Amino acid sequence: MIQLQDISKHYPVGFGKNEILKNINLDIREGEFVSIMGPSGSGKSTLLHILGLLEEPSSGKYLFQGERVDSMNEKKRTQLHRGAIGFVFQAYHLIDELTVYENIETPLLYKNVPASERKSKVADILDRFNMVAKKDLFPSQLSGGQQQLVGIARALVAEPKVILADEPTGNLHSDQAKVIMELFSQLNKQDKITIVQVTHSDVNATYGNRIIQIQDGIIQ
Repeated sequence: MIQLQDISKHYPVGFGKNEILKNINLDIREGEFVSIMGPSGSGKSTLLHILGLLEEPSSGKYLFQGERVDSMNEKKRTQLHRGAIGFVFQAYHLIDELTVYENIETPLLYKNVPASERKSKVADILDRFNMVAKKDLFPSQLSGGQQQLVGIARALVAEPKVILADEPTGNLHSDQAKVIMELFSQLNKQDKITIVQVTHSDVNATYGNRIIQIQDGIIQ
């Protein structure tokens, strides 16, 4: 499903460069749940951002379902980003001025989904996540765990092929973290959604079926 071939990423620093990723080769099959682990500064979040089209590699090839992503035009990349990839962030990234309902609806607006279909999709996901009673609340009125559930609901509503999660439980206490990780496990096993998570947590990593260790920008 995802193939990275000799992916490198560097940033210019003075007359030299700061190498973040070095010749990464990685295959992720459809339906996998992959955990990426490594110390701070190892390049794992940069790798996830490249997978999610939030950053471009400096060199190498990125194939998503057999198509070269690194040579797509901006329009096609945007369509892929909005249609096939759901992103879940450590800091939730909800829009403070929007209600729970409106936050979840946002990806469907970007995809120009008709109003009646949007209403149906958001209602379904609110029901699935037991959040119907909270649909008119704002993020500031929710706990951290509830905000992350909204973040996951927002990532799911557009029916992505893959969910990329960057330290999804980093701001949560252990009970909330367990709920989130069990939800990811359910989405992977029952909904067959491919999941790639970056995590520091050994416990969270075990929810996946493969652990990838990265250090100094190199897969170990």
